[in-house]
Amino acid sequence: MESGSLERHLFRRTDCSLTWSKRMRIALGAAKGLAFLHGAGRPVIYRDFKSSNVLLDAVIHLSPLLFNVISFRLDLDFNAKLSDFGLAKDGPMGDQTHVSTRVMGTHGYAAPEYVMTGHLTAKSDVYGFGVVLLELLIGRRVMDKGKLGPERNLVEWARPLLNHKKKLIKILDPKMEGQFSPRSALKVAHLAYLCLSENPKGRPLMSQVVECLETIQVKDINQEEALLLQGSRHGVGTVNEVPRKSPRTTTRKRNPNRSESYKDGCKQRNEPGKGRSQSEPPTKVHLSEPSTSEAEDKVENVAEVSSKRIT
Repeated sequence: MESGSLERHLFRRTDCSLTWSKRMRIALGAAKGLAFLHGAGRPVIYRDFKSSNVLLDAVIHLSPLLFNVISFRLDLDFNAKLSDFGLAKDGPMGDQTHVSTRVMGTHGYAAPEYVMTGHLTAKSDVYGFGVVLLELLIGRRVMDKGKLGPERNLVEWARPLLNHKKKLIKILDPKMEGQFSPRSALKVAHLAYLCLSENPKGRPLMSQVVECLETIQVKDINQEEALLLQGSRHGVGTVNEVPRKSPRTTTRKRNPNRSESYKDGCKQRNEPGKGRSQSEPPTKVHLSEPSTSEAEDKVENVAEVSSKRIT
């Protein structure tokens, strides 16, 4: 395949180009492949599902140029394809519950009940898929000799943390930071938790895995479209957009016909020492009592009226 294997892209030493959406697309494509094998008229058990057996394709676009020269562009679509069916085995038929066979496969990806008893079922592939799904989430190999203690085995170390939101965010691949919603990550992690169950009866069918991943992918696409639509509505104006005029504040025009006494009063208030200082507390004015100047004017008016009556 043009893009190589999932193992090559996921564990390469250089920067990983697998985003969250690409990883979910790969997981969904691989799940559909296993579901197709399990749902056939004669079920087929893959038996050796691992990241190196998941191949990724690419699309080559050809465009003619001058002088009969053809240029091409390689687009990495990362559609998953299953490869290496050398260990595939026919599944149980009729009343059979399992197929007894010699234990073969890759350490870390084989289901524990298959390793211990040699009983092979379709749920053995579900366990291997859960391991690959966990590698996609964490970004680490299932068996890492460079780690010490429990982290050397990815399943034993990470599976107890998959159902805890805060702990899960800490162990997810940091290369996917900001590319997913915590709710989607928790759903995928819970799906991996079920696939990695030690009890085969507790694992889902691959058809159920496909349905779950399709639902998560549709929700992620709808969320991305909603964010893009929201950004276009509240985005910054373009260069050709005419800027809006800012509203003018209305200013009061000065009255040129003000009296000279008003102007003299303003001058006296502006002179130092004439007005009230900033530290001086304002005088309280009671609305029920007139000021002293108004009271004096009233007294003078009353005196004038009484004098006229006497005369």
